[in-house]
Amino acid sequence: MTPKTIETTPYADQKPGTSGLRKRVTVYSQPNYVENYIQAIFDSLEGFAGKTLVIGGDGRFYNDVAIQKAIRIAAANGFGKVLVGQGGILSTPAASHVIRHYKAFGGLVLSASHNPGGPEGDFGIKYNIGNGGPAPEKITDAVFARTKVITSYKTLETDDIDLDAIGTQRVGDMVVEVIDPVADYADLMQTLFDFDAIRGLFAGGFRMTFDAMNAVTGPFAHAIIEGLLGAPKGTVVNGTPSPTFNDGHPDPNLVYCKDMHDLLMTPEGPDFGAASDGDGDRNLIIGKNRFVTPSDSLALLAANAHLAPGYKAGIAGIARSMPTSAAADRVAEKLGIEMHETPTGWKFFGNLLDAGRVTICGEESAGTGSNHVREKDGLWAVLLWLNILAVRKQSVDEIVREHWKTYGRNYYTRHDYEEVDAGIANTLMQELRAKLPSLPGKVFEDDLQVAYADDFTYHDPVDGSTSSMQGVRIGFADGSRIVLRLSGTGTVGATLRVYLERYEAADGRHDLDTQLALEPLIGIAEQLAGIKARTGRTEPSVIT
Repeated sequence: MTPKTIETTPYADQKPGTSGLRKRVTVYSQPNYVENYIQAIFDSLEGFAGKTLVIGGDGRFYNDVAIQKAIRIAAANGFGKVLVGQGGILSTPAASHVIRHYKAFGGLVLSASHNPGGPEGDFGIKYNIGNGGPAPEKITDAVFARTKVITSYKTLETDDIDLDAIGTQRVGDMVVEVIDPVADYADLMQTLFDFDAIRGLFAGGFRMTFDAMNAVTGPFAHAIIEGLLGAPKGTVVNGTPSPTFNDGHPDPNLVYCKDMHDLLMTPEGPDFGAASDGDGDRNLIIGKNRFVTPSDSLALLAANAHLAPGYKAGIAGIARSMPTSAAADRVAEKLGIEMHETPTGWKFFGNLLDAGRVTICGEESAGTGSNHVREKDGLWAVLLWLNILAVRKQSVDEIVREHWKTYGRNYYTRHDYEEVDAGIANTLMQELRAKLPSLPGKVFEDDLQVAYADDFTYHDPVDGSTSSMQGVRIGFADGSRIVLRLSGTGTVGATLRVYLERYEAADGRHDLDTQLALEPLIGIAEQLAGIKARTGRTEPSVIT
């Protein structure tokens, strides 16, 4: 079967963000939009002839259509084999593991993560390299450059692959193998965690609820939590993936998981609550009467990782994204291990993980993971928490409080202003950057003196690369911080994120309301950036 070359014209808007190219389904549905982008990826790579490509997604609307297109284009471009999850399903961390486990050349992850799905919702395509992690900027920059001049793509005229039939099929000269999306991942988890101890936890009457949010982790959680670990049926809720996420928003935060939070705050609620997002790479952790912030969860997991068999020898280091609170820094200092601060985006952790410099990584946006894959991993975080609970035999609240008594507490919040006019958002950031040189030494209310003010630049200690303009940081003499940046995960307008952090020492007060504790910083951020006046918003879209 001879590949066909189809003439096309470029689209000007195919610049990948921190997590691939995310757009509305209506944008992806334009003629040749998917084909152009995938061909541009392959045109930017070398040495894949005859090699294996992994393809999978979160099951959102348009997932099946894009996968069939991707398979044909891969065959026409000379890949030797495609591994694809049954039904087109592979969580993002599972896709990373499959790439690594089978030593594939790379993979296409079809997802818009925590963004809404459906015909009017979002879709995304991300390329992951052979280490299982997101492509570095040198590749994504090359892909974008190629999309601007592309004139043709290669494909084959074939019938669709039966994505529900496990086994091998052929597309031209290329083998397509449909695999069980859960099996390899479940095997990996059993090498990391003490499943016997966790089974004992459930056998002793421990109760939890896991909300899969009608997204990709449903099959994984059913198989592992209710199957291998013996949790009662019904522990996993919303466990069937839906192309529209059952018309919900698959973002595991206190807005979209409010009912779970409220249940955990009652005497009748279970002992533990967790959730994961659209593609399975984020997590939410709530204990009875205790919500655990993502920044605190990273610090707690790092401090207790040695309780799980896969990490019993200790961890080499910790990495966090720049906007994530410094709670993990205090753990690294006490353990005497490396601590790295990177830009937002999991791809920045890849070099550190590959070099053995760090073992556990995390982002404040509910993403944590380790060197077992090269993506953040929501279910991994839940299982590590369960392992810690099984060994320590304490509640989440008790573990969190003991941690603060040892390390102190970083009061922390994020205020999101979603779908802001991009021009207004960019002007706000530009004018804020212009103020930075004048801020050090300035004293605001509550005697908050600015110690430094900059636009974060990251120097990769492994490959020497530099990433600039990664977010405005305003740090105060007492360790407090204000960070502002524009997110790269939205699809409409701009999302302005404001991060606020205040440190309370180990012998200080740890029971304050977070928003009240951070009220002075909230006021300073508004004074400096003028968000309300510029955007017309009286309050954030989401507070986490």
